[in-house]
Amino acid sequence: MSAQSNNMDWVATVGMGQRARTRRVTTTAALLAATVTVTLAAGCAGGPHTPVDDGRGRTVGTPAATPSDTPPPRRTAAASAPLAVKIDNVRAARPQTGLRAADVVYAEQVEGGLSRLMAVFATKLPKVVGPVRSARESDLELLRQYDRPTLAFSGAQHKLLPLIGQAPLRPEQPGNVEGAFFRGADKAAPHNLFLRPARLMPTAPTATALTNGFRFGAAPAGGTPQTSRTVRYPSASFTFDWSADRRRWLLSTDGAPTLTSEGQRVTPATVVVQYVKVRASRFHDFLGNTTPYTETVGAGTADVLRDGRVYEARWKRANPADGTDFTTADGQPVNFAEGQVWVVFAQAS
Repeated sequence: MSAQSNNMDWVATVGMGQRARTRRVTTTAALLAATVTVTLAAGCAGGPHTPVDDGRGRTVGTPAATPSDTPPPRRTAAASAPLAVKIDNVRAARPQTGLRAADVVYAEQVEGGLSRLMAVFATKLPKVVGPVRSARESDLELLRQYDRPTLAFSGAQHKLLPLIGQAPLRPEQPGNVEGAFFRGADKAAPHNLFLRPARLMPTAPTATALTNGFRFGAAPAGGTPQTSRTVRYPSASFTFDWSADRRRWLLSTDGAPTLTSEGQRVTPATVVVQYVKVRASRFHDFLGNTTPYTETVGAGTADVLRDGRVYEARWKRANPADGTDFTTADGQPVNFAEGQVWVVFAQAS
Protein backbone atom coordinates (compact mmCIF):
# COMPACT_ATOMS: atom_id res chain seq x y z
CA MET A 1 0.00 0.00 0.00
CA SER A 2 1.30 3.49 -0.87
CA ALA A 3 1.11 6.72 1.12
CA GLN A 4 -1.81 7.72 -1.06
CA SER A 5 -4.22 5.50 0.77
CA ASN A 6 -3.39 7.25 4.07
CA ASN A 7 -4.06 10.66 2.52
CA MET A 8 -7.82 10.14 2.42
CA ASP A 9 -9.89 11.07 5.48
CA TRP A 10 -12.50 8.65 6.64
CA VAL A 11 -16.03 9.98 6.52
CA ALA A 12 -17.69 10.52 9.90
CA THR A 13 -20.90 11.74 11.40
CA VAL A 14 -20.16 11.49 15.18
CA GLY A 15 -18.00 12.08 16.82
CA MET A 16 2.39 15.35 32.58
CA GLY A 17 8.60 15.45 39.73
CA GLN A 18 5.11 13.08 39.98
CA ARG A 19 1.51 13.67 38.97
CA ALA A 20 -1.72 13.16 40.89
CA ARG A 21 -4.13 10.86 39.25
CA THR A 22 -7.78 10.03 39.53
CA ARG A 23 -8.82 6.79 37.97
CA ARG A 24 -11.90 4.87 37.18
CA VAL A 25 -11.99 1.23 36.13
CA THR A 26 -13.65 -0.14 33.01
CA THR A 27 -12.48 -2.34 30.18
CA THR A 28 -11.64 -1.72 26.57
CA ALA A 29 -11.12 -4.24 23.77
CA ALA A 30 -7.71 -4.56 22.01
CA LEU A 31 -6.35 -5.98 18.67
CA LEU A 32 -3.40 -4.79 15.88
CA ALA A 33 -0.76 -5.75 12.96
CA ALA A 34 2.57 -4.34 11.81
CA THR A 35 6.31 -4.73 11.62
CA VAL A 36 8.63 -2.29 13.38
CA THR A 37 12.42 -2.33 13.26
CA VAL A 38 14.39 -0.33 15.81
CA THR A 39 17.95 0.80 15.04
CA LEU A 40 20.31 2.87 17.15
CA ALA A 41 23.73 4.53 17.19
CA ALA A 42 25.58 4.88 20.50
CA GLY A 43 27.76 7.88 21.45
CA CYS A 44 28.82 10.09 24.37
CA ALA A 45 26.87 12.84 26.12
CA GLY A 46 28.06 15.90 27.93
CA GLY A 47 27.32 19.52 28.70
CA PRO A 48 25.62 21.39 31.53
CA HIS A 49 22.40 20.21 33.11
CA THR A 50 20.43 23.47 32.79
CA PRO A 51 17.76 23.20 30.10
CA VAL A 52 17.60 26.03 27.57
CA ASP A 53 14.40 25.01 25.83
CA ASP A 54 11.63 22.89 27.30
CA GLY A 55 10.54 21.92 23.81
CA ARG A 56 7.00 23.19 24.26
CA GLY A 57 6.79 26.58 22.51
CA ARG A 58 3.53 28.25 21.54
CA THR A 59 2.59 28.31 17.86
CA VAL A 60 -0.02 30.14 15.78
CA GLY A 61 -1.96 29.68 12.56
CA THR A 62 -4.09 31.60 10.08
CA PRO A 63 -7.87 31.26 10.25
CA ALA A 64 -9.84 30.33 7.20
CA ALA A 65 -13.25 28.94 6.45
CA THR A 66 -14.90 26.59 8.94
CA PRO A 67 -16.00 23.27 7.44
CA SER A 68 -19.30 21.75 8.35
CA ASP A 69 -20.23 18.19 9.31
CA THR A 70 -22.91 16.45 11.29
CA PRO A 71 -21.95 16.69 15.00
CA PRO A 72 -21.93 13.77 17.44
CA PRO A 73 -23.84 14.04 20.73
CA ARG A 74 -22.54 17.03 22.70
CA ARG A 75 -20.41 16.45 25.82
CA THR A 76 -19.00 19.19 28.06
CA ALA A 77 -15.25 19.29 28.64
CA ALA A 78 -14.24 18.76 32.27
CA ALA A 79 -11.99 21.49 33.70
CA SER A 80 -9.40 18.83 34.60
CA ALA A 81 -9.50 17.03 31.26
CA PRO A 82 -6.69 17.30 28.68
CA LEU A 83 -7.09 17.87 24.96
CA ALA A 84 -5.89 15.10 22.65
CA VAL A 85 -5.59 15.83 18.92
CA LYS A 86 -4.98 13.33 16.11
CA ILE A 87 -2.30 14.85 13.86
CA ASP A 88 -1.40 14.02 10.29
CA ASN A 89 2.25 12.98 9.80
CA VAL A 90 2.72 12.20 6.10
CA ARG A 91 5.10 14.41 4.09
CA ALA A 92 2.28 16.47 2.60
CA ALA A 93 1.09 17.41 6.09
CA ARG A 94 4.39 18.82 7.30
CA PRO A 95 5.34 21.17 8.82
CA GLN A 96 2.73 20.79 11.53
CA THR A 97 1.38 23.59 13.70
CA GLY A 98 1.16 23.57 17.50
CA LEU A 99 3.18 20.40 18.04
CA ARG A 100 5.78 21.99 20.33
CA ALA A 101 3.07 23.00 22.80
CA ALA A 102 2.06 19.40 23.54
CA ASP A 103 3.00 17.81 26.85
CA VAL A 104 2.97 14.32 25.37
CA VAL A 105 3.12 13.14 21.77
CA TYR A 106 2.34 9.53 20.88
CA ALA A 107 3.53 8.09 17.56
CA GLU A 108 1.76 5.05 16.18
CA GLN A 109 1.77 3.03 12.98
CA VAL A 110 -1.24 3.17 10.72
CA GLU A 111 -2.19 1.67 7.37
CA GLY A 112 0.55 1.19 4.77
CA GLY A 113 3.28 1.30 7.43
CA LEU A 114 2.87 5.08 7.74
CA SER A 115 2.80 7.04 11.00
CA ARG A 116 0.27 9.23 12.76
CA LEU A 117 0.54 11.31 15.94
CA MET A 118 -1.64 12.01 18.93
CA ALA A 119 -0.68 15.19 20.78
CA VAL A 120 -1.93 15.70 24.36
CA PHE A 121 -2.21 19.24 25.70
CA ALA A 122 -2.64 20.10 29.39
CA THR A 123 -0.21 22.82 30.55
CA LYS A 124 -0.51 24.96 27.42
CA LEU A 125 -2.90 25.32 24.54
CA PRO A 126 -1.53 26.54 21.20
CA LYS A 127 -3.60 29.01 19.21
CA VAL A 128 -3.82 26.53 16.36
CA VAL A 129 -2.93 22.84 16.01
CA GLY A 130 -2.90 20.50 13.02
CA PRO A 131 -3.31 19.21 10.45
CA VAL A 132 -6.02 17.20 12.16
CA ARG A 133 -6.73 13.68 10.88
CA SER A 134 -8.91 10.68 11.65
CA ALA A 135 -9.16 8.52 14.77
CA ARG A 136 -8.32 4.82 15.18
CA GLU A 137 -9.73 2.14 17.48
CA SER A 138 -6.56 1.88 19.58
CA ASP A 139 -6.83 5.61 20.39
CA LEU A 140 -9.75 4.77 22.68
CA GLU A 141 -7.67 2.36 24.77
CA LEU A 142 -4.70 4.74 24.87
CA LEU A 143 -6.84 7.64 26.09
CA ARG A 144 -8.49 5.67 28.91
CA GLN A 145 -5.52 6.58 31.15
CA TYR A 146 -6.71 10.20 31.04
CA ASP A 147 -9.84 11.35 32.87
CA ARG A 148 -12.51 12.02 30.23
CA PRO A 149 -10.25 13.81 27.74
CA THR A 150 -11.46 15.75 24.74
CA LEU A 151 -10.50 13.99 21.52
CA ALA A 152 -10.31 16.21 18.43
CA PHE A 153 -10.23 14.35 15.12
CA SER A 154 -11.37 14.75 11.54
CA GLY A 155 -13.56 11.65 11.40
CA ALA A 156 -13.41 7.88 11.65
CA GLN A 157 -14.42 4.71 9.84
CA HIS A 158 -18.19 4.55 10.16
CA LYS A 159 -18.23 1.25 12.06
CA LEU A 160 -15.89 2.77 14.65
CA LEU A 161 -18.18 5.71 15.38
CA PRO A 162 -20.41 3.86 17.88
CA LEU A 163 -17.32 2.88 19.93
CA ILE A 164 -16.17 6.50 19.98
CA GLY A 165 -19.61 7.56 21.10
CA GLN A 166 -19.56 5.04 23.96
CA ALA A 167 -15.99 5.80 25.11
CA PRO A 168 -15.40 7.88 28.29
CA LEU A 169 -14.22 10.94 26.38
CA ARG A 170 -15.60 14.03 24.70
CA PRO A 171 -15.40 13.60 20.91
CA GLU A 172 -14.98 16.74 18.81
CA GLN A 173 -14.83 16.89 15.04
CA PRO A 174 -15.80 19.42 12.37
CA GLY A 175 -19.28 20.78 12.83
CA ASN A 176 -19.55 20.27 16.59
CA VAL A 177 -18.41 23.72 17.76
CA GLU A 178 -18.67 26.74 15.50
CA GLY A 179 -15.28 28.03 14.36
CA ALA A 180 -13.27 25.32 16.12
CA PHE A 181 -12.07 23.67 12.90
CA PHE A 182 -11.02 25.43 9.70
CA ARG A 183 -9.32 24.73 6.41
CA GLY A 184 -5.93 26.40 5.86
CA ALA A 185 -4.74 27.71 2.50
CA ASP A 186 -1.13 26.48 2.50
CA LYS A 187 -1.80 22.75 2.05
CA ALA A 188 -4.07 20.65 -0.08
CA ALA A 189 -6.97 18.70 1.38
CA PRO A 190 -7.11 16.52 3.37
CA HIS A 191 -3.89 17.86 4.94
CA ASN A 192 -5.26 21.34 5.67
CA LEU A 193 -7.74 20.85 8.51
CA PHE A 194 -6.75 22.78 11.64
CA LEU A 195 -8.16 23.29 15.14
CA ARG A 196 -8.46 26.34 17.39
CA PRO A 197 -8.24 24.71 20.86
CA ALA A 198 -9.66 27.79 22.62
CA ARG A 199 -12.98 27.12 20.91
CA LEU A 200 -13.17 23.76 22.71
CA MET A 201 -11.81 24.80 26.13
CA PRO A 202 -11.14 28.34 27.39
CA THR A 203 -7.95 27.57 29.33
CA ALA A 204 -5.39 24.80 29.65
CA PRO A 205 -6.41 22.35 32.40
CA THR A 206 -2.91 22.27 34.06
CA ALA A 207 -0.56 19.33 34.65
CA THR A 208 -3.00 17.61 37.03
CA ALA A 209 -4.86 16.46 33.92
CA LEU A 210 -1.90 14.30 32.90
CA THR A 211 -3.03 11.17 34.71
CA ASN A 212 -0.82 8.94 32.56
CA GLY A 213 1.51 7.70 35.32
CA PHE A 214 4.60 9.52 34.07
CA ARG A 215 7.12 10.59 36.74
CA PHE A 216 9.58 13.48 36.45
CA GLY A 217 12.79 14.16 38.36
CA ALA A 218 16.42 13.16 38.61
CA ALA A 219 17.64 10.55 36.17
CA PRO A 220 17.95 6.99 37.41
CA ALA A 221 21.35 5.50 38.11
CA GLY A 222 23.14 3.78 35.27
CA GLY A 223 22.10 4.08 31.68
CA THR A 224 24.23 3.90 28.55
CA PRO A 225 25.47 6.92 26.59
CA GLN A 226 23.55 7.32 23.37
CA THR A 227 23.40 10.25 20.99
CA SER A 228 21.07 8.97 18.29
CA ARG A 229 18.13 6.60 18.05
CA THR A 230 15.95 5.70 15.09
CA VAL A 231 12.64 3.86 15.14
CA ARG A 232 11.47 2.59 11.78
CA TYR A 233 8.06 1.59 10.51
CA PRO A 234 7.72 0.03 7.06
CA SER A 235 7.00 3.41 5.41
CA ALA A 236 8.09 5.92 8.06
CA SER A 237 10.89 6.65 10.54
CA PHE A 238 11.64 8.79 13.61
CA THR A 239 15.24 9.78 14.48
CA PHE A 240 16.15 11.51 17.76
CA ASP A 241 19.62 13.13 17.91
CA TRP A 242 20.91 14.37 21.26
CA SER A 243 21.95 18.02 21.46
CA ALA A 244 24.29 18.61 24.44
CA ASP A 245 23.93 22.36 23.97
CA ARG A 246 20.16 22.38 24.03
CA ARG A 247 19.81 19.41 26.41
CA ARG A 248 17.11 18.10 24.14
CA TRP A 249 16.55 15.43 21.48
CA LEU A 250 16.27 16.89 17.98
CA LEU A 251 13.60 15.06 16.02
CA SER A 252 13.79 14.13 12.35
CA THR A 253 10.92 12.43 10.55
CA ASP A 254 11.48 10.28 7.47
CA GLY A 255 15.08 11.56 7.31
CA ALA A 256 14.29 15.30 7.43
CA PRO A 257 14.44 17.66 10.44
CA THR A 258 11.02 18.01 12.04
CA LEU A 259 10.10 21.69 12.13
CA THR A 260 6.93 23.52 13.04
CA SER A 261 5.17 25.83 10.61
CA GLU A 262 7.17 28.69 12.18
CA GLY A 263 10.48 26.95 11.49
CA GLN A 264 11.14 25.77 15.07
CA ARG A 265 12.69 22.32 15.62
CA VAL A 266 10.66 19.80 17.59
CA THR A 267 12.83 19.00 20.64
CA PRO A 268 11.45 16.59 23.26
CA ALA A 269 13.23 16.25 26.61
CA THR A 270 12.41 12.55 26.94
CA VAL A 271 11.83 9.88 24.32
CA VAL A 272 10.23 6.56 25.20
CA VAL A 273 10.47 3.67 22.74
CA GLN A 274 7.70 1.46 24.10
CA TYR A 275 7.58 -2.11 22.80
CA VAL A 276 3.99 -3.26 22.42
CA LYS A 277 1.88 -5.80 20.58
CA VAL A 278 0.68 -4.51 17.24
CA ARG A 279 -1.94 -6.61 15.52
CA ALA A 280 -4.93 -6.37 13.26
CA SER A 281 -8.01 -4.49 14.37
CA ARG A 282 -11.55 -5.20 13.27
CA PHE A 283 -11.49 -2.22 10.93
CA HIS A 284 -10.20 -1.41 7.44
CA ASP A 285 -9.46 1.74 5.45
CA PHE A 286 -11.47 2.61 2.36
CA LEU A 287 -9.19 0.44 0.20
CA GLY A 288 -9.76 -2.59 2.39
CA ASN A 289 -6.38 -2.48 4.17
CA THR A 290 -6.54 -3.71 7.77
CA THR A 291 -6.00 -1.02 10.38
CA PRO A 292 -3.27 -1.82 12.95
CA TYR A 293 -4.23 -1.86 16.63
CA THR A 294 -1.54 -0.81 19.14
CA GLU A 295 -2.08 -2.53 22.51
CA THR A 296 -1.16 -0.15 25.33
CA VAL A 297 -2.63 -2.18 28.21
CA GLY A 298 -0.40 -4.97 29.52
CA ALA A 299 3.33 -5.08 30.22
CA GLY A 300 6.59 -5.12 28.31
CA THR A 301 9.94 -3.46 27.82
CA ALA A 302 10.88 0.09 26.90
CA ASP A 303 13.94 2.23 26.26
CA VAL A 304 13.85 5.65 27.93
CA LEU A 305 16.10 8.29 26.39
CA ARG A 306 17.00 11.36 28.44
CA ASP A 307 20.13 13.50 29.05
CA GLY A 308 22.02 11.78 26.21
CA ARG A 309 21.63 8.32 27.74
CA VAL A 310 19.31 5.36 27.30
CA TYR A 311 17.78 3.45 30.22
CA GLU A 312 16.31 -0.02 29.89
CA ALA A 313 12.89 -0.11 31.52
CA ARG A 314 9.80 -2.19 32.04
CA TRP A 315 6.35 -0.74 31.40
CA LYS A 316 3.09 -1.88 32.99
CA ARG A 317 -0.51 -0.80 32.65
CA ALA A 318 -2.74 -3.39 34.25
CA ASN A 319 -6.10 -1.83 33.43
CA PRO A 320 -7.31 0.59 30.76
CA ALA A 321 -8.05 3.31 33.36
CA ASP A 322 -4.54 3.02 34.86
CA GLY A 323 -1.59 5.18 33.92
CA THR A 324 1.55 3.56 32.49
CA ASP A 325 4.35 2.86 34.98
CA PHE A 326 7.97 2.75 33.79
CA THR A 327 10.41 1.06 36.17
CA THR A 328 13.96 -0.29 36.29
CA ALA A 329 14.68 -4.01 36.53
CA ASP A 330 14.63 -3.75 40.36
CA GLY A 331 11.27 -1.97 40.32
CA GLN A 332 12.42 1.60 40.87
CA PRO A 333 10.55 4.34 38.95
CA VAL A 334 12.23 5.72 35.85
CA ASN A 335 11.93 9.49 36.04
CA PHE A 336 11.56 11.53 32.87
CA ALA A 337 13.25 14.88 32.24
CA GLU A 338 11.02 17.93 32.56
CA GLY A 339 9.65 18.94 29.19
CA GLN A 340 7.88 17.35 26.30
CA VAL A 341 7.69 13.54 26.18
CA TRP A 342 7.49 11.53 22.96
CA VAL A 343 6.26 7.95 23.19
CA VAL A 344 6.99 5.96 20.04
CA PHE A 345 5.21 2.62 19.91
CA ALA A 346 7.37 -0.16 18.43
CA GLN A 347 6.52 -3.78 17.71
CA ALA A 348 7.60 -6.10 20.50
CA SER A 349 9.71 -9.04 19.32
